[in-house]
Amino acid sequence: MPSMTREELSEGRPWWRHRWPWLLLLGPAVAIVGCAITIVLAFQSYGDQEIQDGGARQGLVVTPPAQAVR
Repeated sequence: MPSMTREELSEGRPWWRHRWPWLLLLGPAVAIVGCAITIVLAFQSYGDQEIQDGGARQGLVVTPPAQAVR
């Protein structure tokens, strides 16, 4: 019986049984989790912060304070 190489043995396996797809997906998955954590922390820490420079908030838009006319 002829010996089969490693590539020949792995040809019949589905993609999730291989190691390399999981290694390729690991980077983007870590980035998505980090992004989600950053967004949650930003809303928890700075979501209700007042505007200190005199500007006005209209929905999501913050307008700068009106300048005095000389």
